[in-house]
Amino acid sequence: MERQWSLEESTVVDAPPERVYAWVSDLRNMGRWSPECRYVWVPRPPARAGTRFVGFNRRGPFAWPTFGRVVRAAPGGEFVFDVGILGLPIARWGYRFEPEGEGTRLTEFWEDLRTGGRRARAAELLGTVFAGTNTARRVAVNRAGMRTTLARIAETARMTA
Repeated sequence: MERQWSLEESTVVDAPPERVYAWVSDLRNMGRWSPECRYVWVPRPPARAGTRFVGFNRRGPFAWPTFGRVVRAAPGGEFVFDVGILGLPIARWGYRFEPEGEGTRLTEFWEDLRTGGRRARAAELLGTVFAGTNTARRVAVNRAGMRTTLARIAETARMTA
């Protein structure tokens, strides 16, 4: 089976794009939405392009940090960040916000940045050791995690309406 390098999932959230963007760009919220991310430390929220942050992740018995940097921050449009570990690029994560009726079509996307060479092989090995997920399983794990994250964001909108 050929390796899948990217993935996206979406849902409709009952809140306007600007509000949903504000929730998502406050990376500290990821700890309550994501099934893997437990906590994000951001030196000066809210996150903007160039903001660096640290994510603390856990899945089952596995725990690991990631180091991130916001690469795009367009309020109400798109929010994108790259994560890595030990100076090795791992993934690009992002969110697109599109008006849909009175709400927002929220799309979460992921791109594997471990694209070749020794550095990519080292990053793949670290993913298996620290996160317990090899590249063959990562897409399925991410798809399930993205669906959970999006459902929790939609629930946040229902609870604050």
